[in-house]
Amino acid sequence: MMKDTLIIRAIRMASQQLDEPAFEHPEEVVSWMGAVQAQDYEMSKWAVGVRLKSATRAVVEQAIEKGRILRAHVMRPTWHLVPAEDIRWMLKLSAAHIKSAAQSRDRELEITESLFTKTNRLIENMLEGNKSLTRQEIALELNRVGIVADGPRMNHFLIRAETEGIICSGVDKGRKPTYALLEERVPPVRELSKEESLAKLAERYFRSHSPASLYDFAWWSGLSITEARKAIHLIEPLLVADRFAGQALFVHEACRESPGSSAVYFLPSYDEYLISYKDRTSILALEHHPKVFKLGTFYPMIVHHGEVVGTWNKSLKKNPLFTVTPSLFVPRSIPETLLQTAADRYKAFQKG
Repeated sequence: MMKDTLIIRAIRMASQQLDEPAFEHPEEVVSWMGAVQAQDYEMSKWAVGVRLKSATRAVVEQAIEKGRILRAHVMRPTWHLVPAEDIRWMLKLSAAHIKSAAQSRDRELEITESLFTKTNRLIENMLEGNKSLTRQEIALELNRVGIVADGPRMNHFLIRAETEGIICSGVDKGRKPTYALLEERVPPVRELSKEESLAKLAERYFRSHSPASLYDFAWWSGLSITEARKAIHLIEPLLVADRFAGQALFVHEACRESPGSSAVYFLPSYDEYLISYKDRTSILALEHHPKVFKLGTFYPMIVHHGEVVGTWNKSLKKNPLFTVTPSLFVPRSIPETLLQTAADRYKAFQKG
């Protein structure tokens, strides 16, 4: 059982581009991963940076500014960074699920389909001409024309406009994310059929998250079990099915085991290494689950030899004065030099 667990960790560390990363450009990493959860916008930049051969925050931000990477609600749904060329088929694949998940709350907020049609049109008009506006600026305009656009309603107005392919992330204003028109920001591409989209999503997931189960994939993608099973069937020749630690898991043919590294990784909150699996016990001991995620909140974590061994936090001080403080589940279980190297890597990313 323990041997299987070590194999799972070793393959995941390699497939997730943590040990021996293969890419130099942020958009390559995001494309490889399929999508990178971006609930915490600033931390999601580090989620990309930690998977590059070498990176600074400025390099990742430039890829976002140029529209090579976009931030949108897709899949479960929640915020994700996705490649610009993939955003349309990913939104289309997610649309029915996203709308269905929001219906009861739409009614509570007194948002009708006719109101969505109106807000979509108004938002589109605001952004025409390659404008990028913050959430607050859009809300101000909606309120000005008599539409109540408080926090919860704004969430739904913006997610619906995203889902219908009207808006996507724009150019940041300072550190504030913005919205822009999808048609003005991303050149048109060939439309994919649903089967093509399912196959592409499954391939992206399993090549970057193996070993993983049907249920892991369904959780990550937001697809129904039936759709997830169909997607796996479409790429069956690319997958090897096996049992690890009593679990039925799939491994993409492109995956390899990490040769192993003594390095320590300070991974961001909501990182794909943990959040993208329904069953997380092979990389995080059950007794430590509440220390890493609680009530939907995932904390920054420390990984060593593929195992989550602690958490870390950054002080509120601004660069270059901020500090990074680790908290290990088992005190003094990792040499201080390894922890310091991991902290220095994160600091170098933020300062660059």
